[in-house]
Amino acid sequence: MPTLTLKAIPAALHEQLKNRAKAHHRSLNKEVIATLELATGASQIVDAEAMLKEARQARSHFKRAVTAREVSGWIRQGRV
Repeated sequence: MPTLTLKAIPAALHEQLKNRAKAHHRSLNKEVIATLELATGASQIVDAEAMLKEARQARSHFKRAVTAREVSGWIRQGRV
C-alpha cells in the first residue's frame, strides 16, 4: 500500500485532526485517510448486514432498552 508523508502541517490543523480522530474513535492516520476520502468523493459500499450485526452486538452490552433521549444526551456529551 502506498505511503504519503505530510510536512509542515500547521499546528492548528494538526490539533483539529487529532480532535476529529478522538471524536471518531480513530487513529490520526485513519482520520486523515477518512478525511481525504471524503474530500475526494471516494465512496464506500455499505455492508448492511455487517452494520446490523455490529449494532446488535453493541446493543447486547445493555441490560435494558436504551431510549432515544439517552442516546441524544450521549451524543451531546460527545460519548457516541
